[in-house]
Amino acid sequence: MSSTLFRTKKVEQSILDTEEPEHALKKSLSALDLTVFGVGVIIGTGIFVLTGTVAKNNAGPAVALAFVAAGVACALAALCYAEFASTVPVAGSAYTFSYASLGELPAWIIGWDLVLEFALGTAVVAVGWSGYIQSLMDNAGWAMPAALGSREGSDVFGFDILAAALVLVLTGILVLGMKLSARITSLVVAIKVTVVLVVIIAGAFLIKGENYDPFIPKEKAVEAGKSLDAPLIQLMFGWAPSNFGVMGIFTAASVVFFAFIGFDVVATAAEETRNPQRDMPRGILGSLFICTALYVAVSIVVTGMQHYSRLSVDAPLADAFKATGHPWYAGFISFGAAVGLTTVCMILLLGQTRVFFAMSRDGLLPRFFSRVHPRFKTPHRPTILLGVVIAVLAGFTPLTELAALVNIGTLFAFVVVAIGVLVLRRTRPDLHRAFRTPWVPVIPILSVCASLWLMINLPAETWVRFGIWMAAGFFVYFLYGRTHSRLAKGEGTKPEQAL
Repeated sequence: MSSTLFRTKKVEQSILDTEEPEHALKKSLSALDLTVFGVGVIIGTGIFVLTGTVAKNNAGPAVALAFVAAGVACALAALCYAEFASTVPVAGSAYTFSYASLGELPAWIIGWDLVLEFALGTAVVAVGWSGYIQSLMDNAGWAMPAALGSREGSDVFGFDILAAALVLVLTGILVLGMKLSARITSLVVAIKVTVVLVVIIAGAFLIKGENYDPFIPKEKAVEAGKSLDAPLIQLMFGWAPSNFGVMGIFTAASVVFFAFIGFDVVATAAEETRNPQRDMPRGILGSLFICTALYVAVSIVVTGMQHYSRLSVDAPLADAFKATGHPWYAGFISFGAAVGLTTVCMILLLGQTRVFFAMSRDGLLPRFFSRVHPRFKTPHRPTILLGVVIAVLAGFTPLTELAALVNIGTLFAFVVVAIGVLVLRRTRPDLHRAFRTPWVPVIPILSVCASLWLMINLPAETWVRFGIWMAAGFFVYFLYGRTHSRLAKGEGTKPEQAL
């Protein structure tokens, strides 16, 4: 039985599967498109919200160093993703990489994990987008009825029609084709980056040097929590990460990591890239570098404009401009956040549909979902199904408490991909690798350690929910996937064998 659970799918077979006419995606993306996708999904609410939270509670002005630390952890994982994406240019990202290196059961686990990560991420971002739009509408004197708005903090049962509508519109765009999606993303990302640059440039003239004193506030002890909403590290070792000081910077890094979620989504588009061997590493690493630089610049500016102890938690950038006598920027920033979240939502939805498509093409999910649209060459069936499901989730379910599952799902994928690089280097040294992760095994091992460290800083309750979802995944695999996979049936890769 163990031999069937860990049977691997050869890289060559995965690539041949992409040539089946009824299951082949259209190759239309360039390195610039991939970089824009990466920037589009990474820059979201994190840059507009998390800066104030971690500066005030954990790191002070040294929040810039926390962004650097989180960026380094992501860069370690990005180097591993770049090798896999250029070597196995197939839809599915970490799922496909795991199938080629670790085996079917680990691949299923990571695929099931990614479905949860992207679904919740899309729904949470859609609800956040709806909140920004409603804020702008309130400023204009047009209040959304309670029954049709966001439900967080409200006693009124309703349906968030804006969040659901956004998901459905983006679903339609994704069905129509990747090039259209790339063009819309490019336009929105240009607006979003312009807003961030304006904030950086305008804020730079409002910096006061005394606000950086002290740059790293003195460390304060924190009482270790005993409830499930405390970080897992507290329950495991009986101590809590310190507020401020050097350890406060690393604690802050585990929080601001949420702001970097998304660069791995770029890897899901490998099969739709014209030259994946060259362009995937450029897109993944380039987008991560650009966003890290913007995050560091924003954090330096906002902590220089207003002392960290007085920063707002809900809207630090907007409120910092208000505190310096420039309230006009508050609306400008809200507009930038609302516009920017549309691309975050779309690209997360894109990532989920590609993982679902890859799993169905391998038979682990019904192969009905692996047929592409005859005209648009997109996986329209899983896109429509998942779009409708996520629209309902975003409309009915307050998901704030589940957002941490997105973090743990991403970090788990990072761990699996790093291990996969080590395994595939040993089992298939003959493979042509257009991009090679440097300093193997050091970089993959450091990536695993950094990801695990950030994971244990997440609340224990998040681990419980994650465990429940994984248990459900095992049930589905043994009930359906193990016996229906193409490897289990001994199917080859010839087009005439496709269903």
